[in-house]
Amino acid sequence: MKTIKFEKWQGLGNDFIILKEEKATPKLAKIMCDRNFGIGADGLFSPVKTEDTDIGWDFYNSDGSIAQMCGNGIRCFAKFARENNFVNKDEFSVKTLAGTIIPKILPDGRVQVNMGKPILEAQKIPVNTDTPQEFEIEGFRASAVSMGNPHCIIFTQDDSRKLAREIGPKIESHKLFPEKTNVEFVKIENPSKIRLDVYERGCGITLACGTGACAATVAGILKGLLDNTVKVELPGGELTIEYNGENVYMTGAATKVFEGEFYCQQ
Repeated sequence: MKTIKFEKWQGLGNDFIILKEEKATPKLAKIMCDRNFGIGADGLFSPVKTEDTDIGWDFYNSDGSIAQMCGNGIRCFAKFARENNFVNKDEFSVKTLAGTIIPKILPDGRVQVNMGKPILEAQKIPVNTDTPQEFEIEGFRASAVSMGNPHCIIFTQDDSRKLAREIGPKIESHKLFPEKTNVEFVKIENPSKIRLDVYERGCGITLACGTGACAATVAGILKGLLDNTVKVELPGGELTIEYNGENVYMTGAATKVFEGEFYCQQ
């Protein structure tokens, strides 16, 4: 029996287990993230030392698949790293599979993250279409944007939550997306506010997706539908997304839920 020390964090209801000493693995992710037989979470992280950034992470989705990036997760990881003295400053660099990400812990406890440049080229997203900002999938007009992980964005006036449940799984594994995709259904309330429901790749329906909020905002701005600063309302809460034509900035909350020890038979 192995004892694994962990902390549980959530960002707008998107919840994560962060290991304090153990290394995250696909097997541990499946075991610990299970909501019936484990702790329950959307993903599993562990901090790692790096040579060219202040810190790095190993990150797996609840199904054990590798995750390149997670907007809500990076905010939780940033506060965890600061509070546990893995870093000694409020603004620092994190090495991820999506590149180097710069989170900054604000005086009010929220975290602002420089998410870098959105990826708009079809081959790099990746999506199998010559027109990634306007294509048809499952009867919908869609846009594809990568924030280090692929997103399929659909603007709609229909029930976005119902669409995420019913259509999300079909689009997640659609042949147009060779690495699968996150799926966002978006309602525009006004040019500075949107509502978003998401079906996440490797997780299913979640209460929030930070990279999805970023991707949806970028897609809306490129279509001329949104302002450069947008409030994104998700089932779990609200994010502020800014896109200046170069980098995307995400600001939102991250909260420690509890810490403990997990007894694992391996």
